[in-house]
Amino acid sequence: MQIKVNYVAKWQLISQPYYKWTECKKLINCRTGNEIKKTIKGIQAGYWIGKEFIKLSDLINKIELIPIHDECPF
Repeated sequence: MQIKVNYVAKWQLISQPYYKWTECKKLINCRTGNEIKKTIKGIQAGYWIGKEFIKLSDLINKIELIPIHDECPF
């Protein structure tokens, strides 16, 4: 049995645009289709993106709204 869920992505990581945040604040890796859970390291909340821990306070400078018009290959 398969269940498919559609999310609307709104933000993306500037350095790695395949990591996208949805309108319901979930982080999705679009290459693998996996949801990345928010975790706590010490007393800081954040996400493990690749092998790097990024704190929520640092994410403000590292995300952008997804551009409306993506580059067309044609």
